[in-house]
Amino acid sequence: MSSRPLLHHLSLLLLLLFLFLLSHTNCYTPYVNYLIDCGAYNHTHLNDGRTFKSDRQTTSLLSTTEDIQASNHSPIAITMPSFVPPSSLPLFQTARIFADESTYTFYISRTGGRIWIRLYFYALPHPSYDLATASFSVHTNHFVLLHEFSPRNNDNLVFKEYLVTVFENRFSLKFKPIKNSFAFINAIEVVSAPDTLISDSATAVSPHGEFKGLQQSEFQVLYRVNVGGAIIAPNNDTLTRTWEPDDTYNANPNGSVNVAVPYKGIKYPEFGGADLIAPSLVYATAVQIKDHKDMQFQSKVNLSWMMNVENSYSYLIRLHFCDIVSKSLNQLVFSVYINGMVGVPDLDLSSQTRELATAFYQDFVLNASAVENGFIFVQVEPEDLQLGTSNAILNGIEIMKMINSANSFDGLFSVDGDYKEQSFPPNAEMRTLAFVGLVLALIGLVLLLMTCVQMSKSTKSWEVQAGFTWWMIHPFYSRSFSRVRSPRKGPKRFFHLSELQRATNNFEESRVIGVGGYGKVYLGRLKEDNMNVAIKRANGGSGQGLKEFRTELDMLSELRHRHLVSLIGYCDENSEMILVYEYMANGSFRSHLYGANLRPLSWKQRLEICIGAARGLYYLHTGAAQSIIHRDVKTTNILLDENYVAKVSDFGLSKTVPNKAYVSTAVKGSFGYLDPEYFRKLKLTQKSDVYSFGVVLLEALCGRPVIWTCPNSTQQVSLVDWVMERCKRGMVHEVVDPSILESINPKSLKMFVGAAKRCLEDHGADRPSIGDVLWHLECALQLQEGASHVDAPEYNLSGKNLICSQQGGQNGNCDVVDNDIDNADNLGDIKDVNAALFSQIANLQGR
Repeated sequence: MSSRPLLHHLSLLLLLLFLFLLSHTNCYTPYVNYLIDCGAYNHTHLNDGRTFKSDRQTTSLLSTTEDIQASNHSPIAITMPSFVPPSSLPLFQTARIFADESTYTFYISRTGGRIWIRLYFYALPHPSYDLATASFSVHTNHFVLLHEFSPRNNDNLVFKEYLVTVFENRFSLKFKPIKNSFAFINAIEVVSAPDTLISDSATAVSPHGEFKGLQQSEFQVLYRVNVGGAIIAPNNDTLTRTWEPDDTYNANPNGSVNVAVPYKGIKYPEFGGADLIAPSLVYATAVQIKDHKDMQFQSKVNLSWMMNVENSYSYLIRLHFCDIVSKSLNQLVFSVYINGMVGVPDLDLSSQTRELATAFYQDFVLNASAVENGFIFVQVEPEDLQLGTSNAILNGIEIMKMINSANSFDGLFSVDGDYKEQSFPPNAEMRTLAFVGLVLALIGLVLLLMTCVQMSKSTKSWEVQAGFTWWMIHPFYSRSFSRVRSPRKGPKRFFHLSELQRATNNFEESRVIGVGGYGKVYLGRLKEDNMNVAIKRANGGSGQGLKEFRTELDMLSELRHRHLVSLIGYCDENSEMILVYEYMANGSFRSHLYGANLRPLSWKQRLEICIGAARGLYYLHTGAAQSIIHRDVKTTNILLDENYVAKVSDFGLSKTVPNKAYVSTAVKGSFGYLDPEYFRKLKLTQKSDVYSFGVVLLEALCGRPVIWTCPNSTQQVSLVDWVMERCKRGMVHEVVDPSILESINPKSLKMFVGAAKRCLEDHGADRPSIGDVLWHLECALQLQEGASHVDAPEYNLSGKNLICSQQGGQNGNCDVVDNDIDNADNLGDIKDVNAALFSQIANLQGR
């Protein structure tokens, strides 16, 4: 009995020891970690321990109309630049080429933090594209990374690295070719960085003082130098950074000497996160002043490094110090200069660290006005070399470009393409001139306001009277004049009514291809463009009027995605409200499921259409500037082009959700598809779309409408209730459309039904995100495609895999031998799926 307390104390001691070791471990686990080897068919293992996913594993992250894979299996016969990690060479063997604007969208599980963006470029040989001539821009939702970038020659490896803040749950990288060109990318990294990496303040060099606001800036890493040491590969840096040697930047190699100590002896300050600023390998090597006795002169010397930079930008300069040369404290005092200006006078490392061999760093900001000759010159100078005891030392240099006033790292063109003049921090004279100008501007503004008030008094009463009269005569008054008063944003075309009348033979009834709550949809032919279009004309008595017209016009003017119907233009002339769309030759998804005499779609086609619609919804929820809830997801609003590519349409009821999870609004939508929680609480969320999409999945599976009347009675049946009841009784096969029953792989069916059931949970919190649904639909398609090479009887749901009851007959009840199919909630049990294939997608919403 006495041994039990002893064991208890021993286990407690071991636990405390484990927690102590854990708290002192140099470790950082990124909460975002997207590594993509673009153009690769399989994942790529680097010898630094990292694994990059292939295109196939990250397909749902990319939205593009057309792309080409490029690969080169022969060795790259060039010398790796010092700033490119040698371990990354395999990433330059493949690329992805984009002929049109393309977007990678990443889910960020925690907003408000910083992430690394690392881009790899190499002009691979390709039979159809000369990658060395490519010209394109790369930007995020808010920042321009590259503007009209082009590789300089075929032998040049380009590696770009950025450190930016993400305030949204989705983060996009857009590749935009310039006219008649194309874009390409070899590899992408999007990896989170610790919050402690960049503090808010630094030492301003010119004028000397304190600089605040670094946490509001974004950065491009230009140089990360291990002074006095060799290259440090990503596997030796907790944040997978690469540190290059300083040989090519040392401006005074004859007056300096390298020094090194064992890296395990390096200490870090007590405050948390210091070990993430730089690895101990950086602080274990340094450059110091060469012994003055060996030098041919006795004048003052210094250590100098020069890096080329771009004018018109401000820079964050981080210098790393660690006294690994002194025998005792207070022997190392020196000054730091940047471009000839004092950064720190008489820096005493001992007073900063209170110990030898202890890491220390200091940040400096060099204003754009102080970068005149296209370089940054870093110098450390000893207090007095002739005393024989003075020395100077430097262990590491980092130089980061700060984003400019156009939110760009490459020129003065912003994300929206506007050119913006650069602004610089003002000096004393500029501040005086600015103050005088501000006073004059305020005086002018007051005079202008007084004039406007006088003018408005003479016109306001007329506007009120005219507005009231026109609203009484016709409800489209405000819309009829809106185009003149406030031109809408976005790329769209204004059609004159006469153009659309000619295109539809004056809206001939034989041209009607659809009818909805908004009005009729006509097939039109634009003779000038030689193209067919769908023309949606508002019904004067429709419940959907001006608000829906504006909503759809404004929404689609800003949205561009392969799986969203494109808006070509509009007409609001002569009290008409008309929208012109691309023509979808194969009509609605619903017409191919039931209610029309069309050839039944195969199971694979239905899966592909559902996947396309899910991608469109995923873009609405996460890829647009603000999250958009469609609010009317149904099979009639999923249209099919001539290649059966699915596109989501009809955005008249859509809502944006800025900075919150729901919108309180009146219930709108279509009966049978409405989210019950939305109906009860009047709170519209993304999960409302997920519920409606779950109903769409059941329609695709069953080939039945959402509500139908029983043949022998007047009782109406809900598709959702009917399917759920059959699933509970283990009769999944009874709900499957007979035209596809024999061709479905049971495991594909299990994955599909499980995803649909989760979408239809009564509470929104229990439903998956649309990203999760997309993942499972992709899995179901992979399972179905994998079964296409297997003999049909093995996967025949109407053959030997079914056990029919003795009551039999045509209405006999059948059960599937693979009982897992009736347990469709257990979605993680599929052993045949290569889970790594979808690992990037599976975490889109933090499942």
